[in-house]
Amino acid sequence: MGDFAHVEGARPVAVASRSADRARAFAEQHGLERAYGSYAEVLADPDVDVLYLATPHPQHHAVALAAIEAGKALLVEKAFTATTAGAQEVVTAAREAGVFVMEAMWTRFQPAVVRLRELVADGAIGEVRSVQADLGVDRVYDPDDRLFALELGGGALLDLGVYVVSFAQMLLGTPDTVTAAGSTYPTGADAEAAVLLGWEDGRSATLTTSLRYPTPGQARVFGTGGWVDVLPRFHHPATIVLHRSGADPEEITHPATGVGYSHELAEVTRCLQEGRTESEVMPLADTLAVQDVLGQAAAQLGVHHREDPHVLG
Repeated sequence: MGDFAHVEGARPVAVASRSADRARAFAEQHGLERAYGSYAEVLADPDVDVLYLATPHPQHHAVALAAIEAGKALLVEKAFTATTAGAQEVVTAAREAGVFVMEAMWTRFQPAVVRLRELVADGAIGEVRSVQADLGVDRVYDPDDRLFALELGGGALLDLGVYVVSFAQMLLGTPDTVTAAGSTYPTGADAEAAVLLGWEDGRSATLTTSLRYPTPGQARVFGTGGWVDVLPRFHHPATIVLHRSGADPEEITHPATGVGYSHELAEVTRCLQEGRTESEVMPLADTLAVQDVLGQAAAQLGVHHREDPHVLG
């Protein structure tokens, strides 16, 4: 919430939860004017222009559709939905209604990642041919924890894998093939996954995500003229290191403003001020492509997520 101080033209005013007590406690903690004990109430608030949707993944679909119907712009926490079909429904509804919707993939707006994309576009490492990225944590298995509950969208892929897949898709585009290996918990949620993305022209991405073991959280982007290291944790980095062929490494540091969420908040604000219905940095087509990769990988592991249609009552 503190990052709103760095965003000109926007301020937080209300919070909603299915628990009125939790909503009031959150509002008091963060100095919000209004607290609602249902999502329907905040959707009816005429002073709320944008909703940041941070419920468990399977609840995004129903709440997003209701918000779009109410004409509320949306910043939807990643993973965007629990299923590819659910994501497509939300995107279609948003486009038909002309309502702004963006996935809250803060990585794409980090200043160091913005600089990485500029270097790649300028040909600093030639043609990008491969991406490596990992993001894993060591969490003790607890079937009562949301992270391990399939019905709440638990598992490594939707919580952490979305970062590595989105990073690769950002640089290489939508893959032609998806191959996954991994394991699952007794609850049916995925514990770990190694994902190989392939493109018909031979480009590739090797991605690792896990709740079972920790990883550095680093990424590397390989090109025909060098490579770039994105130092840990790559999904919100401060520093990248450019390695041009035949030249000394160049360390480039661009720290985030605030905690790092301010940049995506500023993007939403700017887009709405300019009358846009999508972000050019995080377009809905990219969100759909990433969701499809996650769905294919999950299916190969025997994991089948579902949307929650009952979140609104």
